[in-house]
This record gives sequence, C-alpha cells and structure tokens, in this order.
Amino acid sequence: MRSNFLLNSAVVTLGATLLTLVVSFLAPYAIVRGTSRALRWAFSVVLLGLAIPLQATIIPVYYLIAKAHMYDTLPAIVLPSAAFTIPLTVIILVNFLRDISDELYESMRADGAGHWRMLWNLVLPLSHPALITVTIYDALNVWNGFLFPLILTQSPDKRVLPLFVWSFQGEFTINVPAILAAVVLSTLPILARTSSAGAS
Repeated sequence: MRSNFLLNSAVVTLGATLLTLVVSFLAPYAIVRGTSRALRWAFSVVLLGLAIPLQATIIPVYYLIAKAHMYDTLPAIVLPSAAFTIPLTVIILVNFLRDISDELYESMRADGAGHWRMLWNLVLPLSHPALITVTIYDALNVWNGFLFPLILTQSPDKRVLPLFVWSFQGEFTINVPAILAAVVLSTLPILARTSSAGAS
C-alpha cells in the first residue's frame, strides 16, 4: 500500500508537467509571433492567472471535479495542478521567445518553412534552457503539492507523498523518524532529476 504513494506522486507529477509543457510551449509561440487581438487578450488572461491564489479557487475546483465525476482519481489532481502551473510557465517562455532574433524567423520563412517547422526546428532547440528550467520548477511544485490531493482525493490508494508524510502526525504524537525517512524518500526523485539536468 505504501509504495502507491510514490507511484501516485510520480504519475501526477509526470502528467501535470507534460500537460503544462505542451500547452505552455505552443501558446508562447502563438503569442510572440501572432498579431491578432485575440492572442493579446489570451495573454492578458494568462497574466490574470498569476493574481488568483490557489486557495481561493478550491471550492469551484472541487465543484467542477465532482460534476465531472473525477473525484478521488489521479486526473482530479493532474488537471488543476497543471492549470495553476501554466500561467508562470507561459510568461517565462514568452519572454524567452521574444529574445529570439526576428532574422532567424525570416530566414526560415524565406526557405519556405511554415509555423510548425519553425516551431520544431528553430524554437524548440533554442528553448532548451528555458524548458529545462520550467520543467524542474513545475515538477517541484506539483510533487510537493498538498492542497489539491488533500481536497480532491479520499481513498488511501489515491494519496500522494505529501499526504503520506502528513499521515505520520497524530493528534497527540508525531513519529519523527518516520517523517524524516519519508521526507528523504520524497526528495530523492527530484534531486535525481535536478542532478541529471545539471549534468546535461
């Protein structure tokens, strides 16, 4: 049973981070290269997402998850977690993509490249540093997330590592050795990911 906590955290972190990266990689390119007012309005909405605290949305999020019949499932944690990591990720990538020279885009366009080719052959290779940064940052936030797993799950087999650590604290006692062991266990995957990213 306890091994499920580690697996659940890995699934939630991987799912939310991948969803965030897909949305947050396509949206900044459209915002930077697009000229329509709709894209400017969409970017303003993304900026507004930074001003909304997670705690203020927990009741509407719970209502939506319950109405979608996803309560007490791992997707119930993945979707809100990704939604709250997207705004900052988009802003970081927008600022990074704006630093790419227009001459590079124009040279590829002169060679007949379309948006998709420029996205994969130009923007993606040049965006590796920013993508690695936001990946580590988003993964850390989702991995350490506590409120969404606490509110949106109930079954023991759907709990994640932060709730596993929290379960060692009783009303009158605290199992300090167990908490310390669980904290070390919970930090190992992130430390491994950070070390591999730094080595690359």
